Amino acid sequence: MISNTWKLKLRLFLAMALLFGIVYVILMVVGTLIFHQVFFKMYAVMGIAIMVIQYLVSPKIVEFSMRVKYVSEEQAPDIHRIVEDLAKIANIPKPKVGVSEISIPNAFAFGRTKKDGRVCITRGMLNILREDEIRAVLGHEIAHIKHSDMIVMTVVSMIPMVCYYIGMSFIFSRGDNENNNGAIIGALALMAYFIGQLLVLFISRTREYYADQGSVEYGNSPDKLASALYKLVYGVSKVDKDEVKKVKGTSAFFLNDIGNTDFDIRELSQLDTDNNGDISASELAQLKYRKIHVGTKEKAFEVFSTHPNMLKRMKRLSEYL
Repeated sequence: MISNTWKLKLRLFLAMALLFGIVYVILMVVGTLIFHQVFFKMYAVMGIAIMVIQYLVSPKIVEFSMRVKYVSEEQAPDIHRIVEDLAKIANIPKPKVGVSEISIPNAFAFGRTKKDGRVCITRGMLNILREDEIRAVLGHEIAHIKHSDMIVMTVVSMIPMVCYYIGMSFIFSRGDNENNNGAIIGALALMAYFIGQLLVLFISRTREYYADQGSVEYGNSPDKLASALYKLVYGVSKVDKDEVKKVKGTSAFFLNDIGNTDFDIRELSQLDTDNNGDISASELAQLKYRKIHVGTKEKAFEVFSTHPNMLKRMKRLSEYL
């Protein structure tokens, strides 16, 4: 049923190889132009320190910003049952189960390792999805844990950050240099920072496709995940805009880009041909052999987004039917 796993893995491998290659080139240029071992030590230590701190404190930051409360099996038996079943299929330890006390309908996963995985659903999501749709959403989040996305994104996000620090340090350095090497290094590092950020976003989008595929591999029908995405988009559009703004900075954790709902609604409304509020298998199947058109504006917007274009995402889901 699913034959393009290798394509997703190849995309991820090439993007990450390019990302690490950029840093390698920057360091080699620095080593050629400025022969200070202190430089290498300083930025190596700084990069590792930032990554370790981010790795250690990020779960607490997510819990605080998302108002997460962990629930017992007695408090949420159905959710625990679904999570336990999906974790067994994915062959990972059962994640902790939490409820985020925000009205924005969505779900997310986080944690330091697979053993430390946490899956959370928002209070708003429980009110609009059926159980089979919730299972498809949780399958997506379990896939993120299975693929160790939390660790991968922490590591790759550090690389552009280090390039940025290198660039700013050399550009604003007051030291004299006859060959103006500092300015050259600064400009190259900032260029690497920009390219690195685009690569991190590309990796993030690819991992969303990969997690969608994981949900299907764990036994969820593609149309259930498509229908859930459709309902989540509409659900976010009905939430107070001020509340959306409060958590917009953490939207990379969510199943969809909550800051792009108006555009997503315009694209997805054409799929719900019977206007009943969800996407059936037959409606999704219409995309399977249909060539979709994504405009130049939409393509440009996607380049700077953490999530794939929603119509392209639905198209890929239709290929799993």
